Amino acid sequence: MTYVFAVAFVLILIGELADKSQLLAMSLACRYKAWQVLIGIFIATFVVHFFTTLFGQAVGGVIPPDVLPYITGALFIGFGVWTLRGDSVEDAEADRGRNRFGPIVATGIAFFLAELGDKTQIMTMTIAADPGTALVTYLKSVGPAVQGFIESLGMGPSGVSAAGRFWGVTLGSTLGMVLADALAIGVGRLLGRNLPEKTLRVVSGVFFILFGVLAIGAGLLGG
Repeated sequence: MTYVFAVAFVLILIGELADKSQLLAMSLACRYKAWQVLIGIFIATFVVHFFTTLFGQAVGGVIPPDVLPYITGALFIGFGVWTLRGDSVEDAEADRGRNRFGPIVATGIAFFLAELGDKTQIMTMTIAADPGTALVTYLKSVGPAVQGFIESLGMGPSGVSAAGRFWGVTLGSTLGMVLADALAIGVGRLLGRNLPEKTLRVVSGVFFILFGVLAIGAGLLGG
């Protein structure tokens, strides 16, 4: 479960860089207290990713294992392009439920609606279907030193139960998103609510394209 949690946590954390969810978090933090916004984000993200992980795991169970790395790799390359393209958040999204509910519920509603069909939701589903299995398997085959290091961290697809994968992806993706949004709120306040969006988008986009290429390469070399 450590391996699955780490993969989901890191990928979603990076995927949130300069994403519209971070911009939405900063906008809401201008209206409410930061801790209220973060609680609302956690609740909304957990609910969305709970069901998204269930669906992704079910889809991954019917796709042949030797095909999954190519699908995963192609999707992550797509995520990279999507990230480089950029995204924006409208003021109307931050105002959803503002006048009818308290800060936590209003934030939860805004994030729940913003996450439906968003990049991070699709990423979570992709990770649930195949949490980097081919990539880790290939890295283990590089040499005994690499294999020993990975195994010492408790990282690897073998021995992970379906329940372990489910909770690893759900909790890892949820906490990764909450941390990314918490950092956005903190940095945004320090910089006058102006994040270096272009730089963050480029870093995140290139990372995902590289991860996608590595996943496909691992599938080819592993086969």
